[in-house]
Amino acid sequence: MSIRDQIIETADRLFYEQGYAPTSFSHIADAVGISRGNFYYHFKTKDDILDAVIDLRLARTRQMLDEWAATVDDPAERILLFVEILLRNQDKIMRHGCPVGSLCQELAKLDHTAQGRASGVMALFAEWLREQFERMGCGGDSAGFALHLLGRTQGVAALANAFGDPAYIRHEVRLMGDWVRACTPAVPTPARRARA
Repeated sequence: MSIRDQIIETADRLFYEQGYAPTSFSHIADAVGISRGNFYYHFKTKDDILDAVIDLRLARTRQMLDEWAATVDDPAERILLFVEILLRNQDKIMRHGCPVGSLCQELAKLDHTAQGRASGVMALFAEWLREQFERMGCGGDSAGFALHLLGRTQGVAALANAFGDPAYIRHEVRLMGDWVRACTPAVPTPARRARA
């Protein structure tokens, strides 16, 4: 891995664990094990690093969603893979919250110009979820269902971070799974012929 890639990977982790504002060039350079001069060779400003981190997150999210689409045929099961991110990453979520949501919230509070780009990861999830609900046959409800589920996972991540309770995460993931399965429209039955 190149030094530049190491800087981006390390910044991604530190922005998640410490927050964007509290993380300095020195924090990142020390964690990578390079001098500040070498650091400045690759990135002139902290905003340049933030842009690279957002690009990394967008690329990884697209890759993950593409892999799910390639390996799982059932759209409901694909959606459940999204929900189960809460289980796969529960230790990190309990310590630091959702990496996507926490960065979006921090940048919004800072009124940072990159906030719109950072929310692109959230938009990517929302669009992908909408497509899966459409494939399930949810029609005009698909976009609303996608945002509902995205909002619910963000809420669970926030409360898991606040309470540090893995049982809560498991419970909510189960309820969301039940809800997703219930979203599959019932097959309409032919209307009974009226008796003369």
